[in-house]
Amino acid sequence: MNRRLMLKSTAAFAALSATPSVLLASEPFQTLPTPVPQDGSGKIEVLEFFHYGCPHCRNFHPLLQEWKKSLPDDVRFMAVPAIWGRDQLGALARLHYAADRAGVLDKVESAIYVAIQDDKRPLFTEAEVRAWIGSTGVDAEAFMDTYNSFAIQGLVQRADQLGRTYRIQGVPTMAVGGRYLTSASMTGGHAETLKVVDQLVERVRSGA
Repeated sequence: MNRRLMLKSTAAFAALSATPSVLLASEPFQTLPTPVPQDGSGKIEVLEFFHYGCPHCRNFHPLLQEWKKSLPDDVRFMAVPAIWGRDQLGALARLHYAADRAGVLDKVESAIYVAIQDDKRPLFTEAEVRAWIGSTGVDAEAFMDTYNSFAIQGLVQRADQLGRTYRIQGVPTMAVGGRYLTSASMTGGHAETLKVVDQLVERVRSGA
């Protein structure tokens, strides 16, 4: 989903239902003019920039989860919520990182998409998050302690900075090795995007 459309739909999160464009770019990926430094682990970083209010991200999610199961040992995947400096998107990023840190992300992530896009629940307020997370069977008090921690705030700030560094304009977008970006608008579809990601991982691995 394009950033401009995303920001216009922040209040209604699921207002858009169009499918990703199949107008292919001249290349199925974009080479960054200046590589982004990696985390120093020696692994190839693959980032997914996403937003819980984006229907394209929701459609991409199950494919991505299956793809992650066969990641090579030298690849490190990280999901990065797109924030674009918006408070409500920052609150959804906080929810994402709290669920991850609390060890319940696999349990609740699909439900977050449903809550935002189908149920229109405003999960960008602390009170709403507390009520909703309790309804999923997660200990709400323990979860909210994590949600309100300084560590989570630091992760949200880092996500916002990563989005700015990579100059992300739409989601879902995949970044590979700090050198390449790709998305369905470049590849023609979500499954095709993951194939291109695999090819870009090999490029980075071979030093091409």
